Amino acid sequence: MKKMTALLITLAFPALAACSGGDGDGTGGTGGTGGQGGGGGSATGPLYALTTQVFGANGGDNTSYILVTDKLGGEAALTLESGVEIAGRALGVGPEDGGAVFIVGDAGPTVTRYDLQADGSLKSGATVTFQGKGIAAIGEYQGQFQFVSETKAYFFDGPTAQVVVWNPKDMTVTGDISLNELAIADTTLTFTAAPLRVGDDVITFAGYRKGPEVPSKAVIVVVNGKTDEATIVTDDRCGYVRDGIEGPDGKIYVATEAYGAAVHRLNEANAAPPCMLRFDPATKKFDAAFHVELNTLFGGQTAGSLIRGPGNEAFLRVLDESVFPIMPDTHPRVLASAAAWKWATVTLGDTPTATVLEAAPNNGSVIPVQFGDRSFVALFQGQDSTKLLELGAKGPGEVALSTPGLVFSALKIQ
Repeated sequence: MKKMTALLITLAFPALAACSGGDGDGTGGTGGTGGQGGGGGSATGPLYALTTQVFGANGGDNTSYILVTDKLGGEAALTLESGVEIAGRALGVGPEDGGAVFIVGDAGPTVTRYDLQADGSLKSGATVTFQGKGIAAIGEYQGQFQFVSETKAYFFDGPTAQVVVWNPKDMTVTGDISLNELAIADTTLTFTAAPLRVGDDVITFAGYRKGPEVPSKAVIVVVNGKTDEATIVTDDRCGYVRDGIEGPDGKIYVATEAYGAAVHRLNEANAAPPCMLRFDPATKKFDAAFHVELNTLFGGQTAGSLIRGPGNEAFLRVLDESVFPIMPDTHPRVLASAAAWKWATVTLGDTPTATVLEAAPNNGSVIPVQFGDRSFVALFQGQDSTKLLELGAKGPGEVALSTPGLVFSALKIQ
């Protein structure tokens, strides 16, 4: 693969975020003092880095903050006072327990590495740019970054239909994997927030948007982490199939996300009925005989978004229109993010079944978060704040943490 020289830029930001309600001595939430190496407190236990986006007043510029905390549970509340401030919409990505967080965002095609210090602070280091691969900015989801090893990571980019291969240790770009056959004129290609890892394979799911329409095309991309070989498999029975989970039979079940389901609910001509398909990772083929319309699992109610639990449990979301009545001018984005979607457990297999969890709260947009063997969902409270709820076998439980702004990425860095 063709190599290129990395452009190295060093940036300095305030260092760490504190957890409110701490011990009062600066150690309760590994609070920072600002500067490139600021921060105090012990860093001997688990530490978590969350990235939150705060919207500017009266439509002004957005600002993101990287918040580091050792608190997870008891409804801990983060503040922005000593966060790492970044212009625009940013994401914090990285390998679990890797001792670093890599900052990316929509301000440019760069990745900046922040290393965890002995005192619990973060220190900014080298920056690598993806500009040479034709990328102008980095957005969407944390899951588009997959860390294969200490020296290899992938970035799945929809606008350029490629996978950028880069070295997170040396902070250099080492190659790319073309996905050009996925590009469709005047159509937006996007990737899932939650890829799967099966053996050496990174398995991701892609969806399309074309104006008000969702094209009826499901896509699975399998990249072998040793050879960098990509296999692309498509199906035309439904669209916006960006969620997947490995079933007890070893097959991968994929389903239409809530946005695609909302498009179909508002105008059936703009999208096929949301569905579940089955994919064999061994043969790398869709099961032509397996096709389940999600609405049939709930007596005709709109459903979408297949979410993985900590024990590989499967959940779907089902729309409760008694909570959010459909109006003639309802937009699919508004409907998909409305706090009107119930949780349901799903039994996967030849004939899937679903059971609505009446005790679970209705929620809108959901961002999955994995901290070790614990699963969480980031639930947006309008545009003002986010609550992190732990996900168990019976759906989301108690609030473990809350923060101002909208959290699109989070990881355990120690």
